Amino acid sequence: MILSAETLTSACGQDPGWLCRTVFDITHSAYLASGSSVILGIPAKIILILALSFLARWLLNRVITRVVRRAATGQVGMPRFGGRGGGRGRGGGGGPTPPPYVPERMRQRSETVGSVLRSIVTFTVFGIAFVTILGTLGINLAPLVASAGVIGIAIAFGAQTLVRDFLTGMFMILEDQYGVGDVVDAGPATGTVEAVGLRTTRLRDVNGAVWHIRNGTINRIGNMSQGWARAVLDVPVDHGADIGQARRVIAEVADDVWRNSAVSADILAEPEVWGVEQLTADAVTMRLVVKTAPLRQWEVARLLRERLKVALDAAGIDFPQGAPAPAPPPLAPPGPPAAAPAAPVPPTGPEPAPPPAQPAP
Repeated sequence: MILSAETLTSACGQDPGWLCRTVFDITHSAYLASGSSVILGIPAKIILILALSFLARWLLNRVITRVVRRAATGQVGMPRFGGRGGGRGRGGGGGPTPPPYVPERMRQRSETVGSVLRSIVTFTVFGIAFVTILGTLGINLAPLVASAGVIGIAIAFGAQTLVRDFLTGMFMILEDQYGVGDVVDAGPATGTVEAVGLRTTRLRDVNGAVWHIRNGTINRIGNMSQGWARAVLDVPVDHGADIGQARRVIAEVADDVWRNSAVSADILAEPEVWGVEQLTADAVTMRLVVKTAPLRQWEVARLLRERLKVALDAAGIDFPQGAPAPAPPPLAPPGPPAAAPAAPVPPTGPEPAPPPAQPAP
C-alpha cells in the first residue's frame, strides 16, 4: 500500500521527526505515528537524561575518589619532624619519617572533604537532570524558577541562623579546623570531638558531659591535637635549694624519659629546661617543656611528674611547704608586777543626805 505525503504530514506534522517517520513506516498507522512522541519519545528522552546523569555522577565521583586517595597517601602538606619517631635513634639515614598519626590525620581529612564534594556533585547533577526532565515534559520553567527564587529568599530571611551554621560547618570541614577525635577548646566547652556536622559539633568534656554546639556560634577554636603538642611542667622548689642542681636533676630526668621510657616514641624533640619561670614568696618555679605527639602531652607530663618527685627527693631538693605561719604577737618585757587596784567597798547603810546649801551673803 502506497501512503501519500498528506497522510504522513497529518500524522507527524510539516517536519516529521525520525521516530514518528519510523513508526509510520513500520505500522502504517497515523494514530500510532502521531502518538509515538508521547508514548516512546518522551520516556526515551527521560531515560537518556537519567542515564547521562548517572554516568556524569559516576565519572565525577571517580575523579574525586582518585584525588582523595592521592591526597591521603601523598606527602604534600605534611609537617616536618626533627625528633625521633618509632624508637629510631637520631642521625638515621633517609630523613625522619612522620609518626603514624600524620598520614591517618590526612586520610581522615581527605575522606571528609571527598564526602562533602561527592554530596555536592550528586545534588548538582541530579538537580540539573530534574530541571531538564521538567522541560522535556513541557512544563514552563519560568514561573517555577521565579517561585523558587521567591521561596528561597523567604527561607533565607527566616533561616539565617541555619544558613550561617551550614556555611560555617562547610568551611570548618574544608579547612580541617578540627575532626573527630581531636581535643578542642570551643569557648563554651572543652573536650573531645565526637561528631562534626554541617550544622552542629558534638563534644564530650572530661567529666563526661556531652556538648552540642552550633557551628555558627563558634567564634574561635583551639585545637590541641594537630601537628604536635607540648607538655609544660612548672616544678616548684624551695628557696633554700640549689637552683643549678635542681636544673640538672630536671634535665637528667627529662632526658631519661626521652631516651628510655614507654613514651619515648611520643616525644618528638629533646626536652628543654627553660629555667626559673616565677619567683614567689613561697617557691622558685622551674619550667620544663617537652614537644610531644598530639594528645600524648598529658601522659608524658604524668610520667615526668612521677619521676621528678622521686629524683628531687633523692637529691635532697625540698619542695616548698607553703607559706610560713603568721608569727605570734611579741611578749611584754619582764618587770616588777604592778599592784592591783583595790576593789571599791559597796556601802552597807542608807545613802547619806547631801549637806544643806549655804545662803548667799
